[in-house]
Amino acid sequence: MILFRRLLGDVLRGARMQRGMTLRELSAEARVSLGYISEIERGQKEASSELLASLCQAMDLPLSDVLRDVADAVSIEEAAVGLVVSTPIGAARPAGDVVASAA
Repeated sequence: MILFRRLLGDVLRGARMQRGMTLRELSAEARVSLGYISEIERGQKEASSELLASLCQAMDLPLSDVLRDVADAVSIEEAAVGLVVSTPIGAARPAGDVVASAA
């Protein structure tokens, strides 16, 4: 099973370490508890969008870069386990296909 939170944690830890920041420094800058950041980096906790934005701001890192890196990691893991996505979300669907119905 591919866990988004684990891959997100890996990306965040890599970004923090690349910037030479300790957990303590990131915690102080983002105003988030050190323990909670540690749990997020280890994939044990889900990060809310607000918390993720705070961490990215503290590292001077665009949120879009983090999400792109996580998406790339998910894609690699999907390929490794043989998952194939047949139609991207934004792709046009053939006429007549029912995607959702409100009854």
